[in-house]
Amino acid sequence: MLELVYPDEVAPVLPPFSIETKEEYAEDREWFPVVEPSGMVVGRASRRYCHSGAKPLHPVVHLHIMDRFSRLYLQKRSAAKDIQPGKWDTAVGGHVDYGESIIEALYREASEELGFSEFNPVRIMSYVFESEVEKELVNVFAAIGNFTLHPDTEEIDEGRFWDLEEIEENFGKSVFTPNFEQEYLRIRDRLTALL
Repeated sequence: MLELVYPDEVAPVLPPFSIETKEEYAEDREWFPVVEPSGMVVGRASRRYCHSGAKPLHPVVHLHIMDRFSRLYLQKRSAAKDIQPGKWDTAVGGHVDYGESIIEALYREASEELGFSEFNPVRIMSYVFESEVEKELVNVFAAIGNFTLHPDTEEIDEGRFWDLEEIEENFGKSVFTPNFEQEYLRIRDRLTALL
């Protein structure tokens, strides 16, 4: 499994603070590790900077939840989200905070978004995803079983299980996030092989 390798000392802030940016970034409460594709942490940056178009590579976690009827649980992103509001997406997805491991972030995000903590994640893959505003090292996991999920209504507008055919019928119709669509195509066979 890909794991983050933190330096012995606290990693430098990116971009280096100038007098103008220090106050602007001091308000940010979320700090992410900036990494190389290998997982080596080379810096830390605010959420604002990571989503500013500067595109430092930062790690995220995705968890796909599939039941024993071959249905995939998806969340509808809150309309208040800054990226892809109101679109259906992976069951759990979120950033790794500076100092966290990949697995710690996975369990934290699953708990925050779905009240979900009793699962054994299966690692599917890691890959680099780049959009117009950010560049992420995506760490993809799956959980298979019959679970009771409790979506956080501040994070998620709604959640439900989808038949795989229903997902594929809605591709290219702006129902899903572009990241979900391309990731689903990469991992569909790996997910169904876990059943």
